[in-house]
Amino acid sequence: MGQLTSQEKRTRRHRRIRGKVNGTAGRPRLCVTRSNLRIYAQIIDDTQGHTLAAAGSTEAELRGLKKGDAAAEVGRLLAERARAAGVETVVFDRGGYKYHGRVKSLADAARAAGLVF
Repeated sequence: MGQLTSQEKRTRRHRRIRGKVNGTAGRPRLCVTRSNLRIYAQIIDDTQGHTLAAAGSTEAELRGLKKGDAAAEVGRLLAERARAAGVETVVFDRGGYKYHGRVKSLADAARAAGLVF
């Protein structure tokens, strides 16, 4: 067994987190996915396998923003959509990424916009 790539390490961390974090109808999961350029977040009810709300930095009004600013706007937009869908509390799934930088920015903005986690 050779060295693991950073992607393989992240996938292992994510699997480990997902073993402990599960979204229900009462408290769905806020899942974050990040690439080098974009960031996406969705709120998922794992019992039914449905996405209740989603937002990403590919949306028209978020294009042209710096990556950190776009992450904060995705968090704010996701919180607005979640509250419109009747979701107020969530479980945060950082997707194997460090709770740092854009992931932290997204989470802080979602909290500021009214999501509880």
